[in-house]
Amino acid sequence: MTWTAKYFSEGEMACQCGCGESPMDQDFMDKLDALREAYGKPMRITSGYRCPDHPIEAKKSKPGAHSSAKAADIGVDRADAHEIMRLAFELGFKRIGVQQKGNGRFIHVDTATADDGFPEPTVWSY
Repeated sequence: MTWTAKYFSEGEMACQCGCGESPMDQDFMDKLDALREAYGKPMRITSGYRCPDHPIEAKKSKPGAHSSAKAADIGVDRADAHEIMRLAFELGFKRIGVQQKGNGRFIHVDTATADDGFPEPTVWSY
């Protein structure tokens, strides 16, 4: 592992396609730790790093922010989702995705930039 975090393990952030890679960006992990610290309770990561061969990324014309090692999905809903979004904005996250329908509710946060090929600032829903 080439990164460290106070609140998150390599296993939590590892690609779930079977490769187990977890080359997370240290600046992103520092910001994610700050978000967790401000939130004050555990955060469940539903998706961290995704290698380009991960089934979700492989379907895309270009791999997304998860493949940049600068993104995570936090399993959370309702008032907790609102709180995560509020704190993420306060901490300077400029890219936030919202999925609050069905069983797979989460908030996506990332620190990918225009230099990485991603628009910022932006908010989207799934």
